[in-house]
Amino acid sequence: MFSHKQTKFACYAQAATAATIFAAFFAMHSAGAQQISGQATAQQATMHVALPASGTSGAAKALTPSAPGATAGGAVTCSAPTELAHFEQPLIHTMRQLADGQPLTIVAIGSSSTAGAGASSPDASYPSRLAVELRARFPGRDITVLNRGVNGEETTNMMARFGADVVAAHPQLVLWQIGTNSVLRDHPLSPHGVQLHEGIERLKATGADVVLIDPQFAPAVLAKSETQGMVAQIALTAKEENVDLFQRFAVMRDWHDVQHLSFDVFVSQDRLHMNDWSYACLAKLLGNAIAEAASRPVAAAAVHPAMISTKPDVR
Repeated sequence: MFSHKQTKFACYAQAATAATIFAAFFAMHSAGAQQISGQATAQQATMHVALPASGTSGAAKALTPSAPGATAGGAVTCSAPTELAHFEQPLIHTMRQLADGQPLTIVAIGSSSTAGAGASSPDASYPSRLAVELRARFPGRDITVLNRGVNGEETTNMMARFGADVVAAHPQLVLWQIGTNSVLRDHPLSPHGVQLHEGIERLKATGADVVLIDPQFAPAVLAKSETQGMVAQIALTAKEENVDLFQRFAVMRDWHDVQHLSFDVFVSQDRLHMNDWSYACLAKLLGNAIAEAASRPVAAAAVHPAMISTKPDVR
């Protein structure tokens, strides 16, 4: 890990870099990309997107407009509190690539929920859906999302593939989904924490932005005693390493506990993996977070880093 002074310096350096490229990117983004507008604070705002119920489980299709999460057209609403689907750190390398008009390469590395287990086809996996979302937000940009998910893998297995599956692609953004299989196999948390720090350092050394994705909120995962500890460990590590975290566990918990959606709506019949609807919703929310963090007005941070806004705009 970097020392406290080194970490602080890195934050200032990132802010200064953002200041030099933001003006050019803002002009490009305003002209070509769909604008992201906000109406509420990070504590109050909720993102809503209607996704068709087709391709989901029978229970999802059967939702009526009066059911929680359903719309008048019979679709289930994809939504999450903004503070759960927002990145604290600006995506500097992603922003620079878009500002320069260069192709953007994103690598999604992980296990079965990255590979797309539970989806009806490879096109319904979250990396495939994310590519569609980002191309819609940045029309005319050359954006590639590579799916490097492998069923059953744990953190060490993924790290062994970094060279061939991540570094070789020269990505500007890496989405690293971790933690689920370690929990399912009842492995201790301490070794995983060490591995996670090492893996993040290796990814940061490639010059890419890094986003972690924590486990899914699903019955098979909830049955394990170390689940909450794993979620907390990933969040703490992301904070210590100054990388972003997509809080998948909290987002899916909100679907179930707050929006009162049945697990049948967003979890496959195996009670573990996501389904077409939840992969599409994950991609929608993740795409929004990426787009905002890659176009955030951070020029003022060159002088006052603490003044970077934590209130994202939402579409």
